[in-house]
Amino acid sequence: MKHTDLIAKTKIFVQEQLQNAEGGHDWFHIERVYKNALLIAKEENANLLIIELGALLHDIADSKFHNGDETVGPRVARNFLESENVPEAIIAHVINIIENISYKGGNFERKFSSPELAIVQDADRLDALGAIGIARTFNYGGFKNRPLYNPDIAPNLTMSKEEYKKSNTPTINHFYEKLLLLKDLMNTTTGKKIAQERHRYMETFLSQFYAEWEGLK
Repeated sequence: MKHTDLIAKTKIFVQEQLQNAEGGHDWFHIERVYKNALLIAKEENANLLIIELGALLHDIADSKFHNGDETVGPRVARNFLESENVPEAIIAHVINIIENISYKGGNFERKFSSPELAIVQDADRLDALGAIGIARTFNYGGFKNRPLYNPDIAPNLTMSKEEYKKSNTPTINHFYEKLLLLKDLMNTTTGKKIAQERHRYMETFLSQFYAEWEGLK
């Protein structure tokens, strides 16, 4: 199958799978990550087909919405790619991207690395930063019925992977437990550059948020 035909079929498959997804992890999230990945890939030496498939399938079944089961996404992706007769080497690489892309609290040992994973991971992390990152964070907080902010509950920066997955702390805490840490975890030159600007935007938002919370503005 031609590269373009496979990507077109993959897009249709992902759109169908995520038609009822939570707003921060829906098709539009996938589309933004896909565009980010293509942008970053322009300045990197990597396999474009693997990047595109990895970006499109990275959240095909996010464990957050499957009772924490991290095997669902890789299984769904593999079944689809096998049905399209994609070579096993490519399937294995895409599955490795899906299994290793997530933040998961940052406190875990990654077992796989590749230029393609680095690019897709940066593309995904960029969508957790800036204006979109802020919107997604509060959308998910509302989805989980979390409080916006509680001054008495401090962010936990030493959570294990399991603690991070089960955390139900106020939405503002998530900025400190993940979002503001991403800038220094970017892999690629392009990703780092874009992350810097989006990071500054979030810092400005937080300053305004606290001023409004205290009735100072």
